[in-house]
Amino acid sequence: MMDSAHEKRPPILMSSKQDIAPHITNVCEMKHYLCGCCAAFSNIAITFPVQKVLFRQQLYGIKTRDVVLQLKRDGFQNLYHGILPPLMQKTTTLALTFGLYDDLSCLLHKHVSAPVCNPWCGCNTCRDNSSHFHSTGKSSDMLQDHKHHDKFTTYQAFRALKCHGIREYYQGLVPILFPNGFSNVIHLGFRGPIKEHLPTARTHSANLVNDFICGGVLGAMLGFLLFPVNVVKTCLQSQFGEEFQSFSKVFKTIWLEWDRKLTNFFRGAHLNYHRSLISWGIINATYEFLLKII
Repeated sequence: MMDSAHEKRPPILMSSKQDIAPHITNVCEMKHYLCGCCAAFSNIAITFPVQKVLFRQQLYGIKTRDVVLQLKRDGFQNLYHGILPPLMQKTTTLALTFGLYDDLSCLLHKHVSAPVCNPWCGCNTCRDNSSHFHSTGKSSDMLQDHKHHDKFTTYQAFRALKCHGIREYYQGLVPILFPNGFSNVIHLGFRGPIKEHLPTARTHSANLVNDFICGGVLGAMLGFLLFPVNVVKTCLQSQFGEEFQSFSKVFKTIWLEWDRKLTNFFRGAHLNYHRSLISWGIINATYEFLLKII
């Protein structure tokens, strides 16, 4: 009888590629979330002062020059006052928007045709993000109002909202869900086709410019079309500790106060157009650039 020790074989070792493969897959799955987060951070850091000008124009119906004079009186130390809530909101929501959009697209492309996938994914990522992170937008609008500069820090603003109940956090949610859902469907669904119609990029810098153009053009167009809705949203979110008002009621109040002229709802729209052009250009270009290097 042969010795069983001679029949034993050395254990089969897993190849290094097999060991690393799951980790590489996990990193690839998360990179869309990371790129979206970084794109949002760079955008907010650059465009926040312009957004503050727009916010006050929408809230008080005053000219750009008057808002700039307000900001000068407030001082440079207050220029970035209130940046933390939108930074928290945008980095989180854009990380989830791009990440979930990619995940849902990959899942649905296995079962549904491409034209149906893009709008559905864009709308659902927006719906989930807007409803969950709306409270940070409410606190941000409070902090950007010069009336509250001496009243609240970021932490105090959240505490103040808490005292008025959960409903206070979600004031102005309706005029956020509609424009954000529509914007996400258009932006996520059409940025690819628009880039395909631009001149072919032969260098990295040219490719970056194309990404900036297709993101910026879509953002500027949508920002202009939906500007009146954002005016009502700003007025709703700036209210603090007051009676909860519906979208239609606030719209009617603004309509009467602003001489029943639709053009008054577009006061500051030209600045918003340029801000959206720069903002979404930065987001799209940064996101696509980071996707290539991570």
